[in-house]
Amino acid sequence: MATTAAIILAAGRGTRMRSGRAKALHELGGVPLVAHVVRAVERAQLGRPWVVVGYQAQRVEEVLEGRAAFVLQPELKGTGDAVLRALEAIPEEVEQVVVLYADCPLVPPELLTQLVQHAETAHCAATLVTTIMDNPHGYGRVLRREDGAIQAIREEKDASPLERQIQEINTGIGVWRVSELAAALKDLPDHQGEQYLTDAVSRIAERGGRVCALLWEDDQQVMGVNTRRELALAEARLRQDTLLRLFEQGVTIVDPATTYVDAEVEVGQDTVIYPMTFLRGRTTIGRECHIGPMSTIVDSRIMDGVVVEQSVVEHSVIGSSARVGPFSHLRPGTYLDRDVKIGNFVELKNTRVGIGSKASHHSYLGDATIGGRVNIGAGTVIVNFDGTAKHQTFIGDEAFIGCNANLVAPIEIGPGAYVAAGSTLTQNVPGDALAIARGRQENKPGWAKARRSRRHEPS
Repeated sequence: MATTAAIILAAGRGTRMRSGRAKALHELGGVPLVAHVVRAVERAQLGRPWVVVGYQAQRVEEVLEGRAAFVLQPELKGTGDAVLRALEAIPEEVEQVVVLYADCPLVPPELLTQLVQHAETAHCAATLVTTIMDNPHGYGRVLRREDGAIQAIREEKDASPLERQIQEINTGIGVWRVSELAAALKDLPDHQGEQYLTDAVSRIAERGGRVCALLWEDDQQVMGVNTRRELALAEARLRQDTLLRLFEQGVTIVDPATTYVDAEVEVGQDTVIYPMTFLRGRTTIGRECHIGPMSTIVDSRIMDGVVVEQSVVEHSVIGSSARVGPFSHLRPGTYLDRDVKIGNFVELKNTRVGIGSKASHHSYLGDATIGGRVNIGAGTVIVNFDGTAKHQTFIGDEAFIGCNANLVAPIEIGPGAYVAAGSTLTQNVPGDALAIARGRQENKPGWAKARRSRRHEPS
């Protein structure tokens, strides 16, 4: 078996995206376009790919750190020049290369596996992946010889009216024999300062090399993303594939049309996802959960049996059988242990809540460590910011915080302590103590009656 390496072209700016960001960095399903292609290479077991970078090279390298080797294309002189630079960098023992594009993110690993196998058995100088499109506008057309081999790839702007009627297009994905590709790349024609990899096809054919095709039926899987519209089309297909994966894993999705799940999200068996729910980033959700409706969960870990209703959860962990919502917001750094209840209109940030504790309504809990079986009354506010720095609050096991309490950090409420409703605390409370910090009530008998009578006296 020939030694194979993968080359991914990710140097281009992508002017048709109308963006200041490199095209390879635009996200699809919460993942940069180029990262999708790298993952396909990894799953096809083609080793660590060589990624050709140019525009915003440092940002592309940061996204793929540890997953790829990089080749710099200092000037964007086209795909032919990019591949030539990659060939100069790869080890000498590599006999064939699989060339892919960073803007072709839906390519499945099985296509790459079949492509390499086809090249091994067909003994071709190059094997290109082609597909049939009803509307091939913008793609290079495949010109074949009488024996079925590919003779050339004709870019649309150079194609004749007859050639433009051809519906078989070049996807840009292909496997090339290194020796013949390197020779063909050395004398490619110049197209206004750029050299096209597709011109290598006719060069190889002219020298007697055979260029084969692997026709891929699903044209959406090999579509290129060059515009915002095409990005949206690819997003719709990826979302469809992601939801299908979840269906097959035993997840109930009540309304697929209004459920948005990023590519790297994992959901356990018998979990139910309700309409208008967004699961983003590297979120993982356990078994038998109920998520939504109208919930957003970002880069968080949700254990088994959790309910999240009409709430936002970001960069947080929720323990088994906990309940969140409706209308709660778990900000980054929140950790809820099992059986915790966070009710309506409760906000947490950088806070750990122990087993079985409850904050049922209208509270803010920030920069706090809360023990187990604690009751947080309605209207409780942890005053964690003094205008300059954040401060910590510690609440012991089985403490009871009455309604409308303000805990001015740094402060510690001991285990089993009670905080009277309406208190504003600035000092620590010992365990099992009752803390009262409010103005003394004073009643004035008859005051209201006297006030009403004065209001009706003649002037």
